[in-house]
Amino acid sequence: MNIGDICSRAVVSIGVNDPVRQAAEMMRNYHVGSLVVTESSDGGLTPVGMLTDRDIVVGIVAKDVDPLTVTVGDIMSPDPLIAAEDDDVAEILEDMRKQGVRRIPVVDEADKLIGIFALDDLLQLLAVQMDLVAGIVGSQRLEETRLRA
Repeated sequence: MNIGDICSRAVVSIGVNDPVRQAAEMMRNYHVGSLVVTESSDGGLTPVGMLTDRDIVVGIVAKDVDPLTVTVGDIMSPDPLIAAEDDDVAEILEDMRKQGVRRIPVVDEADKLIGIFALDDLLQLLAVQMDLVAGIVGSQRLEETRLRA
């Protein structure tokens, strides 16, 4: 299965030079814990970093820094792990494990942002598939009972 098949296409991004306060407001308004940091190029957005709510807490709040003086680029994690939409899920999961990340931007053939893959996406898919498996087991028992009755 490919990352593009299960990634979320509803990705929230922010620019490198935008204020951290704007990033925090976007996280609150969109109910997300991370933003893909992008730069505009060739009619699309290119991922250049990731910013998480933890980055804001550890880099700004815990250090008692004025959030009005800090840009996203000051505290983002640069050079994020990025997946192409046709990358294999298993391979990307191994890369995510090695780098200790839970979310990664997904790009098209032109390296433009098209989505975000999070472990939550995979957990939802697995939950649906496990429900189908449980349904098969249950229907098999019913069918056997019907045939043997």
